[in-house]
Amino acid sequence: MIDPSTPPSRRAFLQATGLGLLGATLPLPPALRGADPIPSSTKRPTDEPPSPLTPLNRFPRMVQEYYVGRLRAVEDAANLRRAGIKTKGDAEAYVAEVRRKIQGVFGPWPAKTPLNPRVTGTVDRGVYRIEKVIFESRPGFPVTANLYVPQGRPLPLPGVVGTCGHTDNGKAGATYQSFAQGLARQGYVVLLYDPIGQGERLQYATPEHKSRFGAGVREHLQAGNQQFLVGEFIGAWRAWDGIRALDYLLTRPEVDPNHVGVTGNSGGGTDTAWLCGVESRWTMAAPSCFITTFRRNLENELPADTEQCPPRVLALGLDQADFVAALAPKPVILLDQEKDFFDVRGLEEAWGRLRPLYRLLGREDNLQMFLGPDYHGFSRPVREAMYRWFNRATKISTAESEPALLIEKDEVLWCTPRGQLEAEGTRTVFSFTRELSAALGRTRKAPSEPALRQAIVDTLKLPPREGPPEYRILRPDPARRYPKPFAATYAVETEPGVFALVYRLDENPLLSRPPRTQPRALLYVSHHSADAELRDDPWLAELIRNEPTAAIFACDVRGIGESQPGTTGAGFLEPYGSDYFYAIHGLMLDYPYVGQKTHDVLRVLGWLQANGHTSVHLAARGWGTLPATFAAVLTADVAQVTLKNALTRYSDIAETEDYTWPLSSFVPDVLRTFDLPDCYRVLAAKGLRQIDPWSATVRP
Repeated sequence: MIDPSTPPSRRAFLQATGLGLLGATLPLPPALRGADPIPSSTKRPTDEPPSPLTPLNRFPRMVQEYYVGRLRAVEDAANLRRAGIKTKGDAEAYVAEVRRKIQGVFGPWPAKTPLNPRVTGTVDRGVYRIEKVIFESRPGFPVTANLYVPQGRPLPLPGVVGTCGHTDNGKAGATYQSFAQGLARQGYVVLLYDPIGQGERLQYATPEHKSRFGAGVREHLQAGNQQFLVGEFIGAWRAWDGIRALDYLLTRPEVDPNHVGVTGNSGGGTDTAWLCGVESRWTMAAPSCFITTFRRNLENELPADTEQCPPRVLALGLDQADFVAALAPKPVILLDQEKDFFDVRGLEEAWGRLRPLYRLLGREDNLQMFLGPDYHGFSRPVREAMYRWFNRATKISTAESEPALLIEKDEVLWCTPRGQLEAEGTRTVFSFTRELSAALGRTRKAPSEPALRQAIVDTLKLPPREGPPEYRILRPDPARRYPKPFAATYAVETEPGVFALVYRLDENPLLSRPPRTQPRALLYVSHHSADAELRDDPWLAELIRNEPTAAIFACDVRGIGESQPGTTGAGFLEPYGSDYFYAIHGLMLDYPYVGQKTHDVLRVLGWLQANGHTSVHLAARGWGTLPATFAAVLTADVAQVTLKNALTRYSDIAETEDYTWPLSSFVPDVLRTFDLPDCYRVLAAKGLRQIDPWSATVRP
């Protein structure tokens, strides 16, 4: 029986749910115990503020498991392709195939312009000297490098390009000095260069020669993420630096062009792997502490830099081992550490894929794997394995161990007077991005409405939609304090295993499928959480009040609100957080995250139509405005559009150095075909209302 003192609104809810019949013998669920479904502003008996509510997050693993399923399917298909390699001809065809695909990911390359090299100083260490070299990989884009040249040996000598991992001081890092010295003392000419955003090549340097964002990872993400908008990839820029480093090395008379290798660790292991895939002149390679599989990184929730995640690479069926396969059957040793955070199981899988290929090509002895006993890093045992491998190929030395080293102070190795190229007024990656965006804006024509729709489908890689989606009816929680007394939550399945969480607000209890009595609907697409914004956003409450005859819906697309992932070990909005993690994997799958979210909105709109809502007022705020905008352009059922804090235009991000919009909002290569004002122009016919648009720095 229901207690006679129960308020009428609660009595109606208990009767409708059937819980009133159980209340005398069974306790209510925690979510319903003592809950008041009427907004606190009208029903709370005291002036005490409402207690904070735990954010709803009923699908926290959804996005992770969706991506794992996608990557496993990619890997299964690629393994099936490799299983069909039975002959030498098959192996040669496979090598040619991966080379072609890799070039499609990293290219097209810029023209090779003059290197304009100059030596700014020399350090003499007896058995070798260190030349301080600056060359231009692109016009106005210099690279700082140290050239280690053995002395007192007959020339020419084998050459090695050394690539650096994520040390703030780049080529001056002790690990990288160590292998460069170790090789030079054994008879190798070594060119060790600073990566973009490290050492003397900060892209966001302060007057004090510090990075505004942080050297290494944060600079790579800041410069690299916005490049996607103009169809560029910072990993290709880094690989181009390595290609031009080899060009410079081969101009030196001390170097034997028949013996040129590449090695590096961690981020330098990444560059080494990419360079194996894009440059055929190497005669030997030794990537360290990077090679695993993309699936292992994803399953282990391990984020990686923008340059470590090539766009479309997974859609093309490529994995990290394929970049080594592109160099087959030349000598390559795969180096790693037993305790590395890059999963050694993935390295062993890569090894297992490469061995049959090398065997069919008749050079199984040209492939080797070495595991050191330590944690991530180019430690001495791993360096010594690299020396032995290169010595086996070149016969320059028979040394089995690393000679004594002298680690130099950073300033001893500087190529510039104050240790920073930025001080000399050179160009940054951003300056090229801004220039290209502006050039595209001058030549890009406003597309017609049909052409815009097709461009949205093509750039967002939207999948086909067939029939109304399936959905689940979740149990209600009357304690959320929404603008209306009752709410039902529907989990609308937009793809297998992926749900958009849709709240239906009403004056009456909702326990079954949505009522079909109102042809007009208001659908709100949230910024970060529909649950929180329905409670806390006065603008949204006002929007709902202004739609007295509409059915009220609010939506979380994937990765937002109820499905916000708690993965990666970093905060959701951190540079290495889960929002970035799935955005960058979306680009590798050639299915941009914002395209996935647009698909969610389109499926929810189809679900509304199937439930009798033939006229939709589509509203959104912040991040939600992007999928809402694209869906509104594509859907005839959207009759009205209201956007609060919508992005002004993508070109603003591409042309703003300190932009703050996340990678999850970006459409790759969008600025070659359209920009957001083209969408807003089309939506004017649907009564588009823009409220406080946000710039690239998320300011009105």
